[in-house]
Amino acid sequence: MVKVLTQLSLRHVTLLGTSLLGSAFVLMMDEGRAATTQSVPVQHKQAHATPTSRKATSRPAPKAPVEVSGGSEAVVVTGTREFGKKARDSIAPVDIVTNRQLTGTGQPTLRDSLALLLPSLTVPTGGFDAGALTDTISLRGLNPNETLVLVDGKRRHTTANIYADGGPAQGSTPVDIDMIPMSMIDHIEVLRDGASAQYGSDAIAGVVNIILKKQNHGLTMRSNTGITSEGDGFQQGVFIDGGLNLNNRGFVHIGGDFVHQDHTVRSGADNRTNTYVNQLLGQPEQTRESVAINAGYDITDNVQAYASATYAHRHAESYQNYRLASTLAKYPGYAAIYPYGYAPIEALNEDDYELTAGFKGTLAGWHWDVSSVFGRDYDAFDTESSTNVGLYTATGQTPTSFAAQSYNDTQWTNSVDLSRKFRTSFWPYAINVAGGASYRYEAYAIGTGSPASYTYSSSDGFPGTNPANAGKWSRDVAAGYLDISTNLMKHWQIDLAGRVEHYTDVGNTKTGKISTRYDFSPRFAIRGTFSNGFHAPTLAQEHYSALSVSPTAASGIIAANSAGALANGASALKPESSTSAEGGIIVEPIKKLHVTVDVYQIDLRDRIMPGGTIYGSQAYSALQTDGFNLPAGSENWTGSQLATHWFANVANTRTQGLDLTATYPTDFGRYGHADWDVAINLNRTRLRHQATSTTGAALLNAQYVAYLTTAYPRSKIIFGGTWRSARNKWAVSVHEIRYGETTSQLTYYTGPYTYSTSHFLEFQNVPKWTTNASVTYNITPKWSATIGGNNIFAKFPSVVPEGNRYLGVPKYYMSTSQLGMNGGYYYLDVSARF
Repeated sequence: MVKVLTQLSLRHVTLLGTSLLGSAFVLMMDEGRAATTQSVPVQHKQAHATPTSRKATSRPAPKAPVEVSGGSEAVVVTGTREFGKKARDSIAPVDIVTNRQLTGTGQPTLRDSLALLLPSLTVPTGGFDAGALTDTISLRGLNPNETLVLVDGKRRHTTANIYADGGPAQGSTPVDIDMIPMSMIDHIEVLRDGASAQYGSDAIAGVVNIILKKQNHGLTMRSNTGITSEGDGFQQGVFIDGGLNLNNRGFVHIGGDFVHQDHTVRSGADNRTNTYVNQLLGQPEQTRESVAINAGYDITDNVQAYASATYAHRHAESYQNYRLASTLAKYPGYAAIYPYGYAPIEALNEDDYELTAGFKGTLAGWHWDVSSVFGRDYDAFDTESSTNVGLYTATGQTPTSFAAQSYNDTQWTNSVDLSRKFRTSFWPYAINVAGGASYRYEAYAIGTGSPASYTYSSSDGFPGTNPANAGKWSRDVAAGYLDISTNLMKHWQIDLAGRVEHYTDVGNTKTGKISTRYDFSPRFAIRGTFSNGFHAPTLAQEHYSALSVSPTAASGIIAANSAGALANGASALKPESSTSAEGGIIVEPIKKLHVTVDVYQIDLRDRIMPGGTIYGSQAYSALQTDGFNLPAGSENWTGSQLATHWFANVANTRTQGLDLTATYPTDFGRYGHADWDVAINLNRTRLRHQATSTTGAALLNAQYVAYLTTAYPRSKIIFGGTWRSARNKWAVSVHEIRYGETTSQLTYYTGPYTYSTSHFLEFQNVPKWTTNASVTYNITPKWSATIGGNNIFAKFPSVVPEGNRYLGVPKYYMSTSQLGMNGGYYYLDVSARF
């Protein structure tokens, strides 16, 4: 493995970096308004210990806490197997996001907080159906499945709720990071680099490593209350955490969150009634309770036991399209229940938990870590305020609430990690050797809905899962890795990593990575990386199937290995594979001005998205073959009204971009201190190859090509500063965020191309500027209050033309990841620390 990796020379990395830099300048010219954004590093005064999987000694965190200063000076554990490495000295770009930064955004959710701090991270503009009920993140304009999420260096289990609706996130079952209590997060390390050779599947765009708090003392309480500029979407968050000392040999830290948010409504007028009764567009209502515990204890001076657990419950509801009263004209009993019509509701009850336990220590100079992590996410979907008119016709009655669908995702990972630093007579520099092995069991299950939800015409709006499409599937994953790092010269670092994995359903993968860095002086360095990576198809992508029904149309996803899909050209899914190159500089042109610039290129092959769409009678036949019950009369629907597809390896793409960060402090003496920050991400994805089905048909149309290539912003820029008074009594923060353009291909709902699957409207969601501002007053050394707003001037995405809105309702296009559709958000945040 090492022999293969060493063939990737530094010269290759340098040449690729030069090419990428040229591409990045083209991106800047294309975007037209290059600027810089907030760099993530800021002052972080909270003590913490390195996470359990990477500690330099076996002593527990409370006995020897590590003081973490500014972000660039923080000790990082992501992207390296060495101990004590600072972010400033990292061989790959790592952003540090502190708890102070997260709470400073005024957002009650982790996902939305990160989106306001990291230009390379984006979230969906909006969501609908079940997809709106899971909080997804994306790095560098790639699908959420291409970002790996760790907690204290351990792989986190994913959600069971697949994003099944059209858009750039379609097919993803990512980690829902909002199921981890924000109160328990010490800081987050975001590795902007391909890292499959180090961590395995999914680390193509990067790695998000969430570090839990480990303090053995103190109590923190926080309340966050906010509302949107439209007067809806009220949100309330309560966050509490504290630490305990275990006989001076260990710690326990416990925390919990309560977060509630109301619906927002951003729909246009329904063209059937010319009223705003249809509330499809907007954020769902949601209530989430989450708790976590993190503990460590020194059994001996060289052996520590550690454990952590998280649990979260969420109830959420999202609206479906409004059904007119006329749809119940033939059913007088239910016309009386819904005299003005009704809007079916998707209701989610979700339970998510994860347990981690392990031992670590030192033996004969080796650092060792043995761990086991078990995680599970269970989602139960109900359809409320609905009917099954087919059932009513046959039996004379129908429920109005249905147990429709349920999903379960389980992941159990057992791993052994070893590392040691060697010094030899034949090499003048220390050699750090790390290696390990892991076994992971993954299972995915789809539960059957109640019979009333899938028989006859099914529950309206959100049909139940029929027995033919329910089941349980599992696989085993075995892996081994080796990582060697050393210096070739005093100021020249090199790191080689290799990994092999075996999946019982998709076979073997081999990945490698070479990273290097050369420091010309304490104020100037260059770095580069060349690697390959992969994303194994998830069990959900292999086996998920469902049907979405609107008043005059229906669309479905059928499993790639189902009879209906195989009869129409489907084939077994293969892993996505990537080749990545990155080059960058770290420079301090003047004292205290810290600047990093990194350019990257990611070639991603065999991307997984729905493909091979079939329409009309062909779709009707495939859905019937797979056991779906369709509305009466749908056998006569046209190709524009009835469609289905399956997940496939649809295309190869190339993503190129640039990340820039800069920080600079200014001391005003008795007038206080200011920290200025700037950061920018430029990003572009191009289609290199489109696959065809076994029948020779193209797997993508123009709309899906746009999801892959132009649904993420071409740039995201964050810049501003935070001023603090001399005695830290006041703090004022102002930041600007610029979201670059996205381009979509919109379906026509009126005119000569109504419901066309080959003619679309090219729609530009133009760049948007937003302003975030806050004022904090430290009432006492323990109490503080902040009043602030995000997007304080209430900017919205570009308005979709009326002819391209289904029923006239989707005023903003949801299938992008640009500016959110809620408008301004204003909040009051009060916190206490004891």
